[in-house]
Amino acid sequence: MVATLLITWAASSHSIHTGVGIGRSRVQHFLYASLSNPLTTPRRKGGGWSSNQLFCTASLIVNRNNSQGKKRNPAKPVDKSKINSNVSPHRAASAVRLLRIEQGGAFADLLNADYRESAIDDEMDYIQRTLGFRTNPLDARNTRLVTDIVAGVVRWKRYLDYLIFSLYDGAKNVKDMEPLLQQILRIGVYEIVKLGMPPYAVVNENVTLARAALRAGAGNMVNGILRRVASDREKDMLPLPKVEGDDRSKARALSVKYSHPVWMIRRWMTYLGQEGAIQLMEWNNSPPSFSLRANSGRGVSRDDLVLLLKKLNVQHELSPHMTEFVRLSTGLQSVIQAGLLKEGMCAVQDEGAGLVVSVVDPQPGETIIDCCAAPGGKALFMASRLQGQGSVIAIDVNQGRLRVLEEAAKVQALEGVVNACQDDIRSFAVGASIRADKVLLDAPCSGLGVLCKKPDMRWKRTLKDLEQLILLQDELLDAASLLVKPGGILVYSTCSVDPGENKERVESFLTRHPV
Repeated sequence: MVATLLITWAASSHSIHTGVGIGRSRVQHFLYASLSNPLTTPRRKGGGWSSNQLFCTASLIVNRNNSQGKKRNPAKPVDKSKINSNVSPHRAASAVRLLRIEQGGAFADLLNADYRESAIDDEMDYIQRTLGFRTNPLDARNTRLVTDIVAGVVRWKRYLDYLIFSLYDGAKNVKDMEPLLQQILRIGVYEIVKLGMPPYAVVNENVTLARAALRAGAGNMVNGILRRVASDREKDMLPLPKVEGDDRSKARALSVKYSHPVWMIRRWMTYLGQEGAIQLMEWNNSPPSFSLRANSGRGVSRDDLVLLLKKLNVQHELSPHMTEFVRLSTGLQSVIQAGLLKEGMCAVQDEGAGLVVSVVDPQPGETIIDCCAAPGGKALFMASRLQGQGSVIAIDVNQGRLRVLEEAAKVQALEGVVNACQDDIRSFAVGASIRADKVLLDAPCSGLGVLCKKPDMRWKRTLKDLEQLILLQDELLDAASLLVKPGGILVYSTCSVDPGENKERVESFLTRHPV
């Protein structure tokens, strides 16, 4: 069997591996020609595959937002009409959402791409059940603040906790602190240290929230700690651990300074060196941007999309790499409210995901299999490139996510090209008679390449997860290779920057399938 294997490696948006470090180049391309308990008021304290046919290109996956959490906090019996107008709506919503994230019942970025009235109503209900009162409604500005604060607190929580516990000698660690109080403190410290908000307003509003939601003593504690943080910041005296000693000690200090798990840092220091690991963490902590893809399936060009964005006064820039893509740093809610997604004019999709499709290079008349397709962003983009001629067979084990794909295909006028199939690619490949011109395996992975967009992912992943995913990736890649016809192309992509999920998987595959 003669075929071409193309391996795509997803990385943080607009970054490129440049020697030791991770640079900020707008070019997004990797090319390898060959394989190479309640608290009291505290006291303050200071077939055959050829290696020369292997290519790698960068990719980035957009997370699909889910508007419903898995858990709900216990309800407090309160008068539903009760509104506490003294409490800041966005801070109350942020504190409650952060609690839900810690309990595994919410995502850090839900509001960013799900600005619907029903979603906002859900947020207000959660506030009432958790805090025992309602606040004034969240408007568009407050909603954006919730998104920014929640994502920022989740991203920087290890550093924020370090500051908090450096100034508090009651609880000794996170587990000892009252959960809601901890979130309020994190919000306040984040607003002062990272957002640079006026300290007086931050202290006053978070003290009000703590007293309303907890008790007077909690408010006093918030007042003391936040005032100390503000003072130390102004004097440039905020505590920070020294990066010194052996690799383990350095990783622990860097874990606080850049708010990442120690195991990730040690792994990145091994692969990238200390400076490379720092550059990668700096990228992960930078504000994320988003991209929109003009839907050619409905005859919408990028120029058409740009005109629509100008009418909405949404700031944007053109992608220099993908002719269908436009970049946004703000304004996604405006796009959603205007109905551009619902009407199929465009789709939220990162350029990196588009670059994967450009490697597949769908041509009219081809049969393409997308092995782990749901929720379907790449499958839909590939289908649009077929110009109504050919087929994309979208396979996934999750029926619910496939339904999302099918609905999106209708919205984007691609239902005649995309064919969804619920199955595990490993079992599908064994009995399948079909052989495709091109096969895309966008494999389940650690997501270590998209920590900028998924700030909660860094705290959910473990080294054991990575080891298990590597075994799965090998199985899926072997199965996907069975579906490629002679002379066809297999594209393997991940949204990870870990060589163990990328280059090493390719080497392992070529060892199992020698020329």
